[in-house]
Amino acid sequence: MDSIVIAGAGPAGLAAAITLARAGRRVVVHEARNEVGARFGGDLQGLENWTSRDDVLEDLRQLGIDTGFDALPCRSGEAYDAWERAYPVCSAAPLFYMVARGPGPDTLDSVLLERARALGVEVRFNSRLERLPGPGLLAVGPKAADAIAVGYHFDTDMADGFWFICNDELAPEGYAYLLVMRGRGTVKSCMFSGFKQEKLYVERTVDAFRRLAGLRMKNPQAHGGVGNFRLPLTALSGGHPVVGEQAGFQDTLFGFGMLFAIRSGVLGARALLGSGSYDELWQRDLRPLLATSVVNRGLYGLAGNRGYRALLRWQSGRDARAFLRGLCRTSWHRRLLFPWAQRRYQSKRHDESCNHVNCECIWCRCGGKYA
Repeated sequence: MDSIVIAGAGPAGLAAAITLARAGRRVVVHEARNEVGARFGGDLQGLENWTSRDDVLEDLRQLGIDTGFDALPCRSGEAYDAWERAYPVCSAAPLFYMVARGPGPDTLDSVLLERARALGVEVRFNSRLERLPGPGLLAVGPKAADAIAVGYHFDTDMADGFWFICNDELAPEGYAYLLVMRGRGTVKSCMFSGFKQEKLYVERTVDAFRRLAGLRMKNPQAHGGVGNFRLPLTALSGGHPVVGEQAGFQDTLFGFGMLFAIRSGVLGARALLGSGSYDELWQRDLRPLLATSVVNRGLYGLAGNRGYRALLRWQSGRDARAFLRGLCRTSWHRRLLFPWAQRRYQSKRHDESCNHVNCECIWCRCGGKYA
């Protein structure tokens, strides 16, 4: 039996590898970097828990994904507007689970890697594929910067928690956030515009959290990452499923993407196993949420600081998880707004989606129509 080859050992690629290996297929994963999650380096991130009725960890277990990584349930935190007024953010069930990314112990990436290897998956680090001649799947990560998150990782004696600020003077068209878990912290400005002034926005973000949340950093390490959000016409390249951030599968409103990445990896694997067309699978499972997030991004980008304040006031006193679920729900008026939002929000990525039957490119160079 020929091996199925996967390009990329992020959550999407490893979720696909796990799904294929559980079905008895031989899998080889090629990762260009020297370790799993190398670009994150201990970043704290949120695994969102508001796009389905069930708990996200149970959803992952139902997909066959190990949830043994360290995950801090986050039910209550604090948000601030541009005038530094505080708004409680509370939910009965976890709003999200805080997880660590990178190669360290108990991180999301490390646990997925261990599970894949336990199932017999071969993972080759420092191996950058240029071509994929046989059956396989593409999961090599983002290829454009539609948003950037820039700031610091650090040690701290602060209590676990989360805080965020909606203020264009700190994070244009985005938000600034502070996450603390078990003596480690991440503080960043997540901005959707104004990238050339990122240093200024990071300085303002750190100063604001020192005033508002008592931020205390030890051994700060600068860190940044990019996000690429798009709704492709097709998520196939030369017949190969394209999953995770390489396909642009992230929440366009706030940039949450781990769940979309893992789900798309599982769907890509199922398509390779003969469960149907990959485009049909992801469009049925992911497209409604992705399309709604594009509409929400278009509206949020117009809101400005006064609009953010109104949004924070609106959610205050409500169950935050239920509130965000409502924002993600497909409705007739969001479907009506979708063409406008798609014109207003344009991804910076303009790759060509290849329909060549014999294409072997990891990143297509064969031509074709724009997706």
